[in-house]
Amino acid sequence: MPRPSNTEERRQQIVAGLLRVMSERGYERASVNEIAKAAGLSPGLVHYHFSDKQEILLVLVEQLAARGRARVAAKLAKLAPEDARGRVDAFVDAFLSLGPDADTSAVAGWVTISAEAIRQPEVRAAYEQVVRADLEQLESLVAASVGKRKARALAAGLFAAVQGYFVLSASAPGLVPAGTAANTVKRMAAGVLDGEEA
Repeated sequence: MPRPSNTEERRQQIVAGLLRVMSERGYERASVNEIAKAAGLSPGLVHYHFSDKQEILLVLVEQLAARGRARVAAKLAKLAPEDARGRVDAFVDAFLSLGPDADTSAVAGWVTISAEAIRQPEVRAAYEQVVRADLEQLESLVAASVGKRKARALAAGLFAAVQGYFVLSASAPGLVPAGTAANTVKRMAAGVLDGEEA
């Protein structure tokens, strides 16, 4: 009887290996050998499962996006649809709150991906697709408080603050006091939304 395929398990190990190496050393210095070592596999297995390092990175973009969306969905599921302000706060919490499901290596990985999006068109397309979907979701949440006309600009500002906190926490650890990012952006949101209520 043939053994069941472990292809997906191996691919997951490799993607996790890239994330570990990338969060410590950046994408450029994440060699296939380093990725394999972090994954506990041989470089040959990395080459067997992925054509190149960029393919691994593109899978990581999808996986980090899925994790983020799952975190947002879990927080939104706890709130009533008519709790418009609470739903904006939940979105911010999903991205910035500390807790058992917080992952600093994922944040560092996302910041590195955003830098690679500037350099690599394929990564830019994947990154932009994720950011566009997240921003559209935040825009719809903001629109429930202030109306559609003002929602795009306000959501973009709040989302930029979230992304800015990612960059600060990944590139200058300790600069932002632990646990303050979500509360600060939620206060920003409250100030902006209170001044713009429809």
